[in-house]
Amino acid sequence: MSTLTIYADSNPSAPLFDSSSPAEIANELNKAGIRFEQWQASASVKAGDSQEVVLAAYKSDVDKLIAEQGYQTVDVISLDATDNPEVQAKVPELRAKFLSEHCHNEDEVRFFVDGQGLFSLHLGDRVYEVLCQKGDLISVPANTPHWFDMGPRPKFVAIRFFNNTEGWVAHFTGNAIADSFSRLESR
Repeated sequence: MSTLTIYADSNPSAPLFDSSSPAEIANELNKAGIRFEQWQASASVKAGDSQEVVLAAYKSDVDKLIAEQGYQTVDVISLDATDNPEVQAKVPELRAKFLSEHCHNEDEVRFFVDGQGLFSLHLGDRVYEVLCQKGDLISVPANTPHWFDMGPRPKFVAIRFFNNTEGWVAHFTGNAIADSFSRLESR
């Protein structure tokens, strides 16, 4: 179940808001300028499937969003570390990269088609923790400080949309705030 928890950025132990209602999540995020929608994710893809398989299964959704927003690049992150020692060996380095607060010069758009991931958005003096699940589409506006946790044993598939041809390019803020907030395994 998708959830949204909002904290004061100075107090990660006392939630100001907590909900698993899709309408409440969308409403609160919309007020903060974040797009959050629940789409159908009924194609038979699973964590670990190739980019080609995932994009073929969701071609109409991908084409619709490209036409609507003009994205130039689309890719897939598909990880299943549950029974794969080769993938599991890469997780600590990959996870650490996403766990540092960063921003992008473009919107960061993700459509989760399997599994889950925890987006944490640092907006002003608040941190919005969004547990995204299968079927969730989230669009984090350009230059929004945030971090992402895939968990210690990731098992998810997300289609990623970009406005540039380089794909995922992060600008790290150097702020250690992410170290004070939730991790996926603690939810």
